[in-house]
Amino acid sequence: MRATNGPASRKRRIRTIKAAKGFRMRRSKLYRYAADALDHGRQYAFRDRKVKKRTFRALWQVRINAASRAAGMTYSRFMEGIKAAGVALDRKALADLAATDVAAFNLLVGVAQDALKTKTAKAA
Repeated sequence: MRATNGPASRKRRIRTIKAAKGFRMRRSKLYRYAADALDHGRQYAFRDRKVKKRTFRALWQVRINAASRAAGMTYSRFMEGIKAAGVALDRKALADLAATDVAAFNLLVGVAQDALKTKTAKAA
């Protein structure tokens, strides 16, 4: 008698159908369409995990730029000053400070300005 691996195949198909729960129409009911839909969905998920990082970094830059311009500096000069001062805050933390604690962010702007002044004094 021929062995067909039936129980394992059925389990695999059922697992695919369960993973496609919430999809619309035949994509959630039929194995063939559910498998294709899951493949596409997983490709998008893989890609968008990378895109999410880019998107958030851009958002943080916009927030830092807005707050630093309100304090009289551009984003690039602010970041140059922060790095020259040796401040170990990343863009996520800086953006959070810019959005929630304006006084603390203004202190950082002052630190950045002082660091830029000493940097230009050393260069001259």
